Amino acid sequence: MQVLIPSALRSYTEHGTVEARGETLAAVLADLEQRYPGIRFRMLDEQQQIRPHIRFFFAGEQLRDLTQALHADGELIIVQALSGG
Repeated sequence: MQVLIPSALRSYTEHGTVEARGETLAAVLADLEQRYPGIRFRMLDEQQQIRPHIRFFFAGEQLRDLTQALHADGELIIVQALSGG
């Protein structure tokens, strides 16, 4: 599937769009980690929970569960909120 990478994570992929495989969000993130080491930790914390500033969207809906099923011909959009003071 196509995965849209936010600019803050492009230092890992060097591209705004990459390919990944997996039947669930967790599997897609594992595939991204295998291809781009270190990227998964920027999206998931030590307890394997989605970090508060990361959002995943698939087929127009926000994904909140890593076990959510995905289909291969879709597009996963990763959004990273920016914060600062």
